[in-house]
Amino acid sequence: MSSKPQPPLMKKHSQTDLVSRLKTRKILGVGGEDDDGEVHRSKISQMLGNQMRFGVREPIGLRIWILISAVLFTTIALIALVFPSQLYELVFELRTTRISIRLYGGALLSVSLIMWKGLYTAEKAIIQWTLLTEACLFAVQFLVTTITLVELGLLSNSAIVLLLSEVLFLIITLLYYYHLGRRTKKTQNHTHSSD
Repeated sequence: MSSKPQPPLMKKHSQTDLVSRLKTRKILGVGGEDDDGEVHRSKISQMLGNQMRFGVREPIGLRIWILISAVLFTTIALIALVFPSQLYELVFELRTTRISIRLYGGALLSVSLIMWKGLYTAEKAIIQWTLLTEACLFAVQFLVTTITLVELGLLSNSAIVLLLSEVLFLIITLLYYYHLGRRTKKTQNHTHSSD
């Protein structure tokens, strides 16, 4: 048997490897931005969708805060639906029509359903929208309560407590919203280094 000499092994150059890899990723449509501005790391993530839940580091106490908010909204909504006169008299020390308080209770119950959904989700976007909804509710409640108290010329102790609690809850909610929306430095550096 005659043995043929083997041709010398060719080493691949790292530069051509990199170019080949980039060409392959471009053909597959991976690595660049898509129409939504998302950068997909693999074809699988591109096909399944880029789930933000895997990269979310939740702020400490976020779930507890959402739970407290959901319980608070549900409780106040049920009180407004069942005992509308007592809820209004407690804050404003005046009588009003029951229907307006019941409508408020219905709206608050709807917001509480959003809070309960936000409690059990892992998606960052849903949690952010939940917090933003809560912050808007507190801001609108603060403005409406303040305007009503100024128009009536009343300032009872319960009204002051209500205003202060609305401001406190608004600040806490906005802090959680801001902290959840921030990207950590490690994530930002990792994203820029892969470009």
